[in-house]
Amino acid sequence: MPGGRPRAFDADTALDRALEVFWRQGYEGTSLADLTAAMGINKPSLYAAFGNKEELFGKVLSRYLDGPGAYAADALNAPTGREVLERLIQGAVDLTAGENTPPGCLCVKTVQACGPGAHAARQDAAAVRKAGEAALRRRLEQATDLPSTYEPAALAALVHTISDGIAVQAAAGRSRDELRQIGNSALRALLNEGT
Repeated sequence: MPGGRPRAFDADTALDRALEVFWRQGYEGTSLADLTAAMGINKPSLYAAFGNKEELFGKVLSRYLDGPGAYAADALNAPTGREVLERLIQGAVDLTAGENTPPGCLCVKTVQACGPGAHAARQDAAAVRKAGEAALRRRLEQATDLPSTYEPAALAALVHTISDGIAVQAAAGRSRDELRQIGNSALRALLNEGT
């Protein structure tokens, strides 16, 4: 005879709701009460299905990367280095200033606004950023359409810095149109096309 009652909630829907709360409020700004209210479950159900807050955040972070943040991995499949850069920067604008998403970036918020008590969450978010930058560096090493003077590691770090800046500006209230203009200016400067 199987033990326990079957779940009375959809785990995917609950994760999506937790993602929105963490994204909107940041890791430390999100309480268990916020999570259970948004997810429509009680604390024992949260712990049984997802573990503690830190474990839940890890699951949410994976869902973010596979969902809203998937544009970054998809951009690496663009046929040219130039298109990779365009898709990454404009994707950052769409992600962080979208009409149907909270402003800013879940990873950037977590890396910036976590104290010592949230060290593991900060490390997880920083590891995601580092892995994304490394993947971009590897892709830029293969690009044949960018000037040979570009150093892939430095360019990858610069593109991530621009994307992070876009996320911070989105969280501060800049409009999507303003951020798109900023992104276009950054691309022109990166690609030596003038401003």
